[in-house]
Amino acid sequence: MRLEDYKYIYFLGIGGIGMSAIARWFHAKGFPVWGYDRTRTPLTQALEQEGIKVHYQDDVANLPQEIQQDKDNTLVVLTPAIPAEHAEWNYLKGEGYTIKKRSEVLGIITANAYTIAVAGTHGKTTTSSMVTHLLHHAGVDASAFLGGIATNINSNLLISKGQREQEVVVVEADEYDRSFLTLFPDIAIVTSADPDHLDIYGDGEELIRTFQKFISQIKPGGYLFINSKLSTGLTAYVQAGVQVINYSFEDGDAHIQGLNIEGRWFKFDAVSPFGNIGSLELGVPGFHNAENALAAVLVAQVLQIEEQKIRSGVQSYSGVKRRFEFVYEGNGRVYIDDYAHHPKEIDAFMNSVRALYPEKRIKVIFQPHLFTRTRDFADGFAESLSKADEVVLLDIYPAREKPIPGVTSEMLLERISCPAKSLINKSEIVDNLALNLDFDVLATVGAGDIDTLVQPIKNILEKV
Repeated sequence: MRLEDYKYIYFLGIGGIGMSAIARWFHAKGFPVWGYDRTRTPLTQALEQEGIKVHYQDDVANLPQEIQQDKDNTLVVLTPAIPAEHAEWNYLKGEGYTIKKRSEVLGIITANAYTIAVAGTHGKTTTSSMVTHLLHHAGVDASAFLGGIATNINSNLLISKGQREQEVVVVEADEYDRSFLTLFPDIAIVTSADPDHLDIYGDGEELIRTFQKFISQIKPGGYLFINSKLSTGLTAYVQAGVQVINYSFEDGDAHIQGLNIEGRWFKFDAVSPFGNIGSLELGVPGFHNAENALAAVLVAQVLQIEEQKIRSGVQSYSGVKRRFEFVYEGNGRVYIDDYAHHPKEIDAFMNSVRALYPEKRIKVIFQPHLFTRTRDFADGFAESLSKADEVVLLDIYPAREKPIPGVTSEMLLERISCPAKSLINKSEIVDNLALNLDFDVLATVGAGDIDTLVQPIKNILEKV
């Protein structure tokens, strides 16, 4: 399949963070692009402002005339989040349109590129954005498809200028729905492989087998940078000629030494098989973020970026929206927003917040994401959230799922052991918070629509 064989591109679920990046890529390449999404969001509004037409009602009548009249020249890009009963999807299938999953299209885009793929059940968005920034900062012409809005480029997409004979592409390799199996990278990073998406995989062993398959697809002569905390069994089928390098915060072929925390800054040296780099300064705090930066540094070294450019790139990296994002600081309070939605992510986030503010009272507002994830990891969620001084739970954000009897936020609340805990409706959070400001550090945490609370909460804190 060749993308240049198509004239029109239509997206079912264009507002997803990964889908919108590909939509922007097609638009930048000159293709007419349209899309459907369920809800108007700041991201879909940005797409509209960029010239992409988006509608929000699932109705075949909303399909553009060009698409209805030219089936053979239309490519439909589909997100797995679209439900089976979706009217437009069923019409397009019934009429025989070419329909490809987002991951398949990403595989086609990267097929002839020098591909740097970042995989992991958590850490992949931050790490891929760090890799992207180090390359961009050093003047390496590259494209990137990210799972978040990287603040350095204020986008989830970077498009190369075509200055290299072979395009360099950084891509976030998503394990959901086995999407990353469409990728055949030259360099792969695997940050983590904790059980997740068990609604897809059934159990953790099947998830591991899928990661093994992904790793086996690294091209001969390529590189695998894998977190040393992960099972050595993950590399069972790595191809001959692939250089495997273990990294982690504390040990491995590559690791961090001499860490000092000064305010928000994490200062450390990177020990690397490609040459040690001292005096790195990372302004996006967190032990996990220092570890992610180490993986990004290894990629930069493979691409022969100068040490001083790596050092200045790490120092100038400003993060990803909703990843340890400092929203407000003032009047003795700090407000941080984070996308964490797995117990391991919350644990890493809480440990880092505690390291930054060891004597402060920390309040966390958490929105569980998916009924299946809440059911499967309830004890882990409770343990990680209990590291806060106060926890406020919102109702479970269902996303693509139907409710599961007995799986509720109340179930989770019962298991949390911190001194203060409550369950509050999302619509009441802002008013409740205005009356309960007994905290030093506030964090909103979750992957659903909790981000819609960020600006209203910031407004309250600014008025105190």
